[in-house]
Amino acid sequence: MQKKGLQVVHFTTKQRFCPFMHCLFYVSLRRSMKTHTFRSKPELIAILVIAFFCFMAANCRMDASAKAAEVKSNTSSDDKTEGDKSATSAPVKMPDVDGIKVADPKTILGRPEVPILCYHQIRDWKPTDSKTAQAYIVPPASFAEQMKMLADSGYHTILPDQLYAYLNEGTPLPSKPVMLTFDDTDLDQYTVAKPIMDKYDFKGVFFVMTVSIGRPRYMTKEQIKDLSDKGHTIASHTWDHHNVKKYQGNDWATQIEKPTKQLEAITGKPVKYFAYPFGLWNPQAIPELKKRGMIAAFQLYAPRDEKDPLFTIRRIIVPAMKPAALYKSMRQGFGYY
Repeated sequence: MQKKGLQVVHFTTKQRFCPFMHCLFYVSLRRSMKTHTFRSKPELIAILVIAFFCFMAANCRMDASAKAAEVKSNTSSDDKTEGDKSATSAPVKMPDVDGIKVADPKTILGRPEVPILCYHQIRDWKPTDSKTAQAYIVPPASFAEQMKMLADSGYHTILPDQLYAYLNEGTPLPSKPVMLTFDDTDLDQYTVAKPIMDKYDFKGVFFVMTVSIGRPRYMTKEQIKDLSDKGHTIASHTWDHHNVKKYQGNDWATQIEKPTKQLEAITGKPVKYFAYPFGLWNPQAIPELKKRGMIAAFQLYAPRDEKDPLFTIRRIIVPAMKPAALYKSMRQGFGYY
């Protein structure tokens, strides 16, 4: 019985019971158990009091240990989260597209299409907005829900250089790639969309209409440069959104050459990508874009050109739709899951 008693004391001490209080309780309990009854009422009360204090002491010690363990666990979890965030925020090395040989059209068309989303205004609807206009306006709350869905679903944003390398050479992309594009230089793309994207370390492509730079409700040169400096891609969307199908004479210089030079002066980087106004294009436009340094161009819904698929890359306009509906549209409209 003595050996068993020592074992019990050792066990309870290891469990962070107060040793002194436990010994008092254990000795009194053993004395009472010899006769299977209590010798007096005061003794019963004393034993119960001792038991109570032992119980309280043990709980206090265990609660303190539990809290310490919880704090340690939370600290470790926070450290891990910060580490993960730091790893996620590490800049992605862009491929050197200058050294990439353009693949044949069949090869490019044979690769699964990456989902490319097209946004315009990120603001709340106004009573004066028509139904047609509302299709191009995504309220901030809706945009935030869509970005959260992409992040929660494991999507990773990519930029045109990565897409170009993938289409031509099959360069691997991150899991579940998606491209976010923004047309027309609207100010809310910088003040509203960018901060939401920053939460998930998402990067986008901003197709700038240069006539709008610095005007009310549009981005300034400084904001465009800041986007470029933060790792987003700045690309061309003409001077004043003139339909490419109607270009004649000097229109190519006005709408493509001058805006390209202006954007390069702002960002200090080459401008190599173009988005057709209204998503409209024709075969005659493609060689003109190539002459002026463009290596790829983005349209909207039409099928890709079988001869020049790099200059007819598809996008879908995203309205104020529920995240589940957007997810479904992405999977149905593009082949890359």
